[in-house]
Amino acid sequence: MSVESIIQSIEKLVSVHEELLIISKEKTKIIKEGSIEKLQALLVKERKQTRLLERAELHRQSEVEKWLIKKGISSENVRISNMLTHVEISNDKEKLASVTTELTEKITMLKLQEELNQALLKQSMQFVQLSMELLNPSIANINYGNQNQDSKPIKQSLFDSQV
Repeated sequence: MSVESIIQSIEKLVSVHEELLIISKEKTKIIKEGSIEKLQALLVKERKQTRLLERAELHRQSEVEKWLIKKGISSENVRISNMLTHVEISNDKEKLASVTTELTEKITMLKLQEELNQALLKQSMQFVQLSMELLNPSIANINYGNQNQDSKPIKQSLFDSQV
């Protein structure tokens, strides 16, 4: 197994993350519009991309594992920085570092976009909750009259002393 196969698997991850970022930006627009139907359709598309991402990550892991076995390196706690020290060809080393940096940037951008979407959804839910509270006032607000008036029952004795 060559480093090139690992680089290709990371490039595949980059492309899947790019697609997820595009979907996430679309999701932001749809959330702002408030279209539930469009959002549901987009979530189906997002799920498909997530499955693709999972498969691409499994492929990358297997490629790295094969490369580590070939090099005789322990596979515990392997990081890209550790791998780079074992790559002999400088061109491959540069390419691996470059594509890994690109992947990290895409992941960071996607995370920020999804945090924005989450904040927008939370704000939408708060608006819906407020609207529901305004449309359905509580029982205490429905009753007319002075709510602060003490309504003490009139005490009547069993024995009428005035008789």
